Amino acid sequence: MVAARITVNGEEASISPAAPHTTVLDFLRERGLTGTKEGCAEGECGACSVLVARPGVNKPTDWVAVNACLVPVAALDGQEIITSEGLATAGEPGMPPTLHPVQEEMAVRGGSQCGYCTPGFVCSMAAEYYRPDRCAHADPADGADSAESVDAEHGPNGFDLHALSGNLCRCTGYRPIRDAAFAVGTPTDEDPLAQRREQSPPAPVATEYAQGDSAFLRKSTLAETLELLRERPDAVVVAGSTDYGVEVNIRSRREGCVVAIDRLPELRELRVESDCIEIGAALTLTEIERRLDGDVPLLAELFPQFASRLIRNGATLGGNLGTGSPIGDSPPVLLALEASLVLADADGEREVPLADYFTGYRQSVRRPGELIRAVRIPLPLSPTVAFHKIAKRRFDDISSVAVAFALGIEDGIVRKARIGLGGVAATPIRALATEAALEGEPWSEETVEAAARVLRGEGTPMDDHRASSLYRSAMLGQSLLKLHAQTTEAVSS
Repeated sequence: MVAARITVNGEEASISPAAPHTTVLDFLRERGLTGTKEGCAEGECGACSVLVARPGVNKPTDWVAVNACLVPVAALDGQEIITSEGLATAGEPGMPPTLHPVQEEMAVRGGSQCGYCTPGFVCSMAAEYYRPDRCAHADPADGADSAESVDAEHGPNGFDLHALSGNLCRCTGYRPIRDAAFAVGTPTDEDPLAQRREQSPPAPVATEYAQGDSAFLRKSTLAETLELLRERPDAVVVAGSTDYGVEVNIRSRREGCVVAIDRLPELRELRVESDCIEIGAALTLTEIERRLDGDVPLLAELFPQFASRLIRNGATLGGNLGTGSPIGDSPPVLLALEASLVLADADGEREVPLADYFTGYRQSVRRPGELIRAVRIPLPLSPTVAFHKIAKRRFDDISSVAVAFALGIEDGIVRKARIGLGGVAATPIRALATEAALEGEPWSEETVEAAARVLRGEGTPMDDHRASSLYRSAMLGQSLLKLHAQTTEAVSS
């Protein structure tokens, strides 16, 4: 058995003797890299973010920011990470290191106040700094305020503030942090992390890491993984660990066997066929978003509202569906898209419509030893789409209600209606009665008002700390009225 190892700031280190459930955050801090902080231990504050070298979309390697508090360090066996300490360049003997351009801008523009969150912001900002397709619209060297931003959330240097979504500043120092983000330039040719993007990322390695009665395992192929799951049906399957990591930290979850599937090549394909789009279950949401590049408009509406960029850099569709949560954001969208799931086990594959997948609260038709290999979205797509997420915060929050629409409207008549709902029943559901109330009817105010009354009665919404049942029902009806108003406005303009 090859010892599990990880490269941190250019130096290779053994993962042993860390327990298999040990997070990257705890591993780093035990090694003295205390710039990586624990704030929430749930992936909601970003104080722990680090950079990971991952397969790139526009270059061989992308530097991707992830929550170190959620990822087991064993999951990064054979991989390469950079912490806030590793961004600076070592100086001459006896001299302090040279700050990274991102660190420099944060310092000179007052972006660091108490300093607790600063290393996490710096790592997330560095990931955006190295994004290959970031395009400057003005010269940031002239000052952050010398040119107008493209919009409030994009700087003149092409910096997307959503890259910092999931990073929380408790000192409310967001304006100078934004100023720093909008002031950074572009990497120089001599920048070693920029040069690293031109080389291949670390290849996935098979991992067999065990300490005591616990093991973290990763096989090289899907077939090997499915055989393992046949032998160990009790094993917990993880990809981005954005859900499992919270259980480890907050509920002290400890499993005897964890099987990682995030690097399996068979689960990381994205294919566009004549009749469907097939998305590998282990592709991260960020990878899907950038590879599709808006080609599935309803998914394009979903992604910015799904948690934060830090979470989307690790989360997968397979994981979001596999948990069976009734408030996951992707199921309503995929239900509206009439998606199906390719389920695989050691005996073969089967395709199940997503509408038939959920059987009860956090329950599904998936059998022991079976996992989600891919999501299939049939083509052509309905042209009128919308995703409405009702939550207490605009971004990085859990839905009280989620509604996804995919309508085919021709000559003013609703020829096809598909509506997915989340947060109003024990499982994500299709709004079948509302779909029937719309199909074959004119897309008019009268039709929509009648259908909205039907939509208010779909599901079995409950009272909880996020919203009352009456509020959820009201939001269902309001979402359809909003869609009609938006489409009517678009036509008239």
